[in-house]
Amino acid sequence: MPIKVLIVEDNPNLRQALRSLIELSGDFICLGDYESALPEIIFEGDGVPDVILMDIDLPGENGISYTRRIKERYPFINILMLTVVEQEDKIIEAIYAGASGYLIKSAIPENILENIRILHKGGSPLTPSIARIIFQNIQQQQGSKKEKVYLSSRESEVLTGLVKGLTYKMIAQKHFISVDTVRSYIRCVYEKLEVHSRSEAIVRAINDRLV
Repeated sequence: MPIKVLIVEDNPNLRQALRSLIELSGDFICLGDYESALPEIIFEGDGVPDVILMDIDLPGENGISYTRRIKERYPFINILMLTVVEQEDKIIEAIYAGASGYLIKSAIPENILENIRILHKGGSPLTPSIARIIFQNIQQQQGSKKEKVYLSSRESEVLTGLVKGLTYKMIAQKHFISVDTVRSYIRCVYEKLEVHSRSEAIVRAINDRLV
């Protein structure tokens, strides 16, 4: 099935370029493109996107706030944040809002389609510089104390797979379970860790030494 993509980007040239890239590829469908956040978030039927490309600095409501609203109603939608400047505070805030990937706009043209595929398969696309910012933030929070989280052995195995960058399918094959079962365990892990995205779960797992 084609991957359904929605674009939210205020730069008209980049928005059109992204739409053209998606529409010219046979395994993607562009559901629409918008220059700002919509006041009402309603996706129905075939109009529910698999992936949203989200500009972090939208006019009016910013991309972080919009991401948070979308994830509260549709937690299964993957959101890939797009930014011009690497701002540590915004990157971390976007991850905690539920973003599953983060790319610098200058690196987009040559790899955006592959990054969308990675995100759709359960991965978390990050440019090397942004990955470094995230891990530096983890290291800075090593001394923070949180309530002890107790995971089952299977939940720990699934969480370890996420930290290692495995897709849901790879985790399922490794432990001889179905992809749907992996998703079920991940929902339980997210609930216990009080997180909403893969990236946030990885940060919490490493920070609390759960894996």
